[in-house]
Amino acid sequence: MMLSLLLLVFLVELGAHLVNTVGAATINNILWNLYLAIPTQTSKQVAEQKKLQKEYLTIRRDLNATSSQDQFAKWAKLRRQHDKLQDQLEKNKSSYEASKSKFDSTVNILRWLTTTGLKFLLPFWYAKQPMFWLPQGWFPYYAEWILSFPRAPIGSVSIASWQTACTGVVMLMSDMITAILGLLLGAKIAQKQPAGAAATGEKRKETPNSQQLRNKKDS
Repeated sequence: MMLSLLLLVFLVELGAHLVNTVGAATINNILWNLYLAIPTQTSKQVAEQKKLQKEYLTIRRDLNATSSQDQFAKWAKLRRQHDKLQDQLEKNKSSYEASKSKFDSTVNILRWLTTTGLKFLLPFWYAKQPMFWLPQGWFPYYAEWILSFPRAPIGSVSIASWQTACTGVVMLMSDMITAILGLLLGAKIAQKQPAGAAATGEKRKETPNSQQLRNKKDS
């Protein structure tokens, strides 16, 4: 139980950091695309919308290529089909936006409950429960009191202290990964620069002034 609680606190802190780093809107779009990949009523509506839109563009192209004076009957038929499809697309668009808005609201609530909500709930619920015990006699009393704050037994690590430690570890891991990626990217750019510099040097030619100065030095 304790091991699972320790891991749960760490995963909550990691999830909250990922949400803040990636962004809520980006996560919502990823989850929405995954949801559309599932055979649901919404995914069927989206597929139908794409089909209607393709048909609409075809009729619109034919309508623009048809003269209303020379081919009035054909033009009128295409015009009716065009207007009908346009109205249907507008209705489907409204339905799609309503479904997307409802989906985003649900995801936002679930994300808040599983990140921010748990970050407040877990320390409150397990405030008196020690996460693990410190080795006896290794730390002075004031250090044990701080680590057990607010209501865990003296000599143990409280969930609030463990949560703070997890936040620090997650931030450290994030900074380390960012630094490693920055070094790798810088190394790739540095490898490309000599070739580019050489190519630039080959294209450069001596100007008449520089050549005259060199001749004066030689003389």
